[in-house]
Amino acid sequence: MSEDRATSFLQMIRRSQRGRLKVYLGYGPGVGKTYQMLSEGQRLRAEGIDVAVGLVETHGRAETAKLVEGLEVIPRRRTEYRGIVVEELDVDAILARRPQVALIDELAHTNVPGSRNPKRYQDVQEILAVGIHVITTLNVQHLESLYNTVEQLIGVKVRERLPDSVLAEADQIVNIDLAAEDLQKRLQEGKVYPHERIAAALENFFTASNLEHLRELTLRETASQLDLKRREIKPNADGSAPDQIMVCLSSRGPNSARLLRFASRLAGRLNRNWYAVYVQTPSEEPTVIDATTQRLLADTLTLANQLGAMVFTFKGQDIPDTILRFAKEYRVGQIVIGKPRPIPFWKKILGRRSVADQLVHRAKGVTVVVVDAEAEEKLANDVAAGAAVGSVNRTEGLQRAPGALGGVLTPAHVVIWDHPVSKRDILEGLVAAIKVECPAIDTESALARLREREERGSTFLNEGIALPHARIEELDKPQTALGLTRAGVLDAPTDSPIEVVFMLLSPGQDATAHLRLLAKAGRLLQGRELRRALKKATSANEAVDRILEYEGPGDGESKVAQTIAASHLHG
Repeated sequence: MSEDRATSFLQMIRRSQRGRLKVYLGYGPGVGKTYQMLSEGQRLRAEGIDVAVGLVETHGRAETAKLVEGLEVIPRRRTEYRGIVVEELDVDAILARRPQVALIDELAHTNVPGSRNPKRYQDVQEILAVGIHVITTLNVQHLESLYNTVEQLIGVKVRERLPDSVLAEADQIVNIDLAAEDLQKRLQEGKVYPHERIAAALENFFTASNLEHLRELTLRETASQLDLKRREIKPNADGSAPDQIMVCLSSRGPNSARLLRFASRLAGRLNRNWYAVYVQTPSEEPTVIDATTQRLLADTLTLANQLGAMVFTFKGQDIPDTILRFAKEYRVGQIVIGKPRPIPFWKKILGRRSVADQLVHRAKGVTVVVVDAEAEEKLANDVAAGAAVGSVNRTEGLQRAPGALGGVLTPAHVVIWDHPVSKRDILEGLVAAIKVECPAIDTESALARLREREERGSTFLNEGIALPHARIEELDKPQTALGLTRAGVLDAPTDSPIEVVFMLLSPGQDATAHLRLLAKAGRLLQGRELRRALKKATSANEAVDRILEYEGPGDGESKVAQTIAASHLHG
């Protein structure tokens, strides 16, 4: 028997001695995770199974609290911290009571300092280890690998997180799905938060855009986990492993955490194993590098483990050669590396090239993915800052925030077509609308740039929106126009009829502002609620008012924005 098979058999033995873990997964408070967990507890009790409540948070919801009735509740452990008495899960009491099934809410919870374990999922792992089955709840935004994604999508930094491996090891995952409109209705009815918190919740976390983004993430994560388990049950028939993924780490990488999360999500989507590799050169020996760098490197490698990577450290002088030899040995098909810092001109003259450049030129049969983690970090910070500004603007009566779409779009630049139109009609009509207030634009030159961009890849997207754009040298500030097509676009074979067209013409030298406005447009116009409102708009003024009304802070970069930005950069 090979070593791999022996290890696998040992894992099976250990797994058979552990309890089973079932996770009710949702996308936000109030979707019904705890309710379903307690409902299952009641069903199991009715079947004669020994069930006990380890910890449940009802949050004052009467329907949820009623489901606790009849179930044995194990008292919580009371701890005083900074003069406040805090109640936590009592692991010792559960181990002493030893029920067949323990119901334990909020898997990602952080325990009070001084507890047996820092995190509740670690408490659950101890309980599973002795053979007690656990049913628990989790919101998708608490997964470690989604931290940056969630921050960009909704402008929220999630403090309580757990490793993706915890969810991957669950025996059952149940997605508790609820339409965003229904969740907002539950919130308005006081079934999620107390009445005094409802208005603020609807203005911030519980916006339609935020909920749709999180709901989509939950559906994708559930599908990914189910597919992963299916592959574990039915591995490749020929016994060969598919191409794996590796991420290259640096001791001084400023955004290693973001790079790791990117690789983790990529591996999850492709259902591949992945490796985190750090090549230690002589100049980075522990006796040479400073204590701060050593600590940063240790934290990076720890996070890689938590995200489910197999971590390797190699010693070598030639970093690209070491990476490529590892890729060949471990059948790596994709290498993920951070975008290098600019190399001084005089070093380029001497032939100096970055590790990423060398990998791109020397790799054969391997895809090298270069991730601009620093730019993503800046975008996330901009989103968070925009969320704070947007909250103030709303309280002041929908004032126009600098750089927001409502601030650069005027009613004179809105065109409504009640009859079927072609792409040519749209481009010419919107450029003409912009030229009314911006005569400096050369119509033919602008149209030529827009058509050239369309030839590289259509900006008329399957999501029912179009974002034609170009950079024009003679402009000194961005110019926008909005088109509403009541009868569709004749020559746009998209999955959903094109209803909204947002045109952006930007100064030639300002690529950053151009991409930022495109991202904003993609985020905003992907929202179905806004599209419905624009569909009902009867005038240009009303259309602009609807954008101002629905334009919200921190709704992050959507897949539409990412598609446009990526296509622009590659084009």
